[in-house]
Amino acid sequence: MASLLIISGLIVPHRVSGQDEPDNAAVDASIEKAIRFLVSRQQPSGGWSIDNYGGETTSATSLSIMALMASGYTPGEPQYRDVIRRGVDYVLAHQVENGMLIDRRGHGPMYDHGISTLMLSEVLGMVDEPQSQQVRQALVKAVQLLVRSQDVFKAPRHTGGWRYQIDSVDSDLSVSAWQLLALRAAKDVGCDVPAESIDRAISYVKLCHDGRSGFAYQPEAGASAVMSWAGITALEVCGEHEAHESLLAATTWRQRPLSNDESWFYYGVYYSGVGAWKLGGETWQSVRPFLVRELLTRQNEDGSWLARQGTEQQAGPVYSTSLAVLALTIDYGYLPIYQR
Repeated sequence: MASLLIISGLIVPHRVSGQDEPDNAAVDASIEKAIRFLVSRQQPSGGWSIDNYGGETTSATSLSIMALMASGYTPGEPQYRDVIRRGVDYVLAHQVENGMLIDRRGHGPMYDHGISTLMLSEVLGMVDEPQSQQVRQALVKAVQLLVRSQDVFKAPRHTGGWRYQIDSVDSDLSVSAWQLLALRAAKDVGCDVPAESIDRAISYVKLCHDGRSGFAYQPEAGASAVMSWAGITALEVCGEHEAHESLLAATTWRQRPLSNDESWFYYGVYYSGVGAWKLGGETWQSVRPFLVRELLTRQNEDGSWLARQGTEQQAGPVYSTSLAVLALTIDYGYLPIYQR
């Protein structure tokens, strides 16, 4: 059940709480605070920064844009329209000759590329001319690069996936999940994505399943919560709804979706939110209250989130805040790739 809530002139779907559900008015207010924080962190270049890389990156910029759009601030809405336009222009300006969408400061070029390709696919139908023409031209080149990168010769246990570099000879589920999200979103907006590319990637994702408890970073490694939700998300967005591997993983992790000492907590927040929403039912009902409680408790006064430890903490608040917003807004339904 949903009604409409007006926040700062923006109409958003307001989820009506059941007896055991979190206070959705508090969730909506949390999202609004986070959006104000993200807007305040946009740089004069139009980009956003991930702190430990010393400047703007295409991935941080794309995550911030998607957080805005997922919250209902689409390019067609007057508030933050210019913020989004400048961010998209930043990403377009950083497409290099081979089609990769990357700033020189990025970590793992294929992360930046996959996340940015996903964002351009989601924004394509929302921006005005002539920016939409520029976005489509960039998407064609970006998708072609993804296909070329997947075609690099690899050992059987790595075939069909992606890794940090365009010419990597191995693969991992973390990088591959972003590329699958990007390819699926690009296909949905009319880009030429070979069906074989999706099928080969699905096969790789399933290779990362341990046959029991969930998905691992690479085949034959140990399953983890974060990678299990990434695997579930990857299969779901590619039409493998309620795959056997996903149901096994969800059964294992839905009662403890992330631990408090999780090294990649916000990465897991994002994927558990999307994956649980896609599966729906008992999985969503178990995971959603956990995510809301954890995120509302952890949010800072300025509206941001910041990881508590390790490399994720060094990435800074734009990274954590964008992923938190994307998790909290999943059932708003504004971004096509996250819709059921």
